[in-house]
Amino acid sequence: MEFGMTSQNDEYVYDEVTGEWRPAAEMAAAAVATELVVHDASGNVLADGDSVTLIKDLKVKGANQTLKQGTVIKSIRLTDNPEEVDCRYDGIKGLVLRTEFIRKR
Repeated sequence: MEFGMTSQNDEYVYDEVTGEWRPAAEMAAAAVATELVVHDASGNVLADGDSVTLIKDLKVKGANQTLKQGTVIKSIRLTDNPEEVDCRYDGIKGLVLRTEFIRKR
């Protein structure tokens, strides 16, 4: 096998950005390199499923409710935006919190 050539057993994945078929290993390496790192207000790295605490009272738009400082939010989900996390809280569906107002527990 020559340098730069791939064997016939390699798997290929269609890259929608470039419109080309690329080796799966190359696509996986590119995905890891572009992975977003999300930080809380203290600079701690957040991950899916983490529990966080609010560091400020927050009025929830459309819910006529205020989440108080110290409220624990369990099982967050990261979004495409590194400044926002998606979560659930009693009686509030589709709650999105800014990372500047949360701290990892």
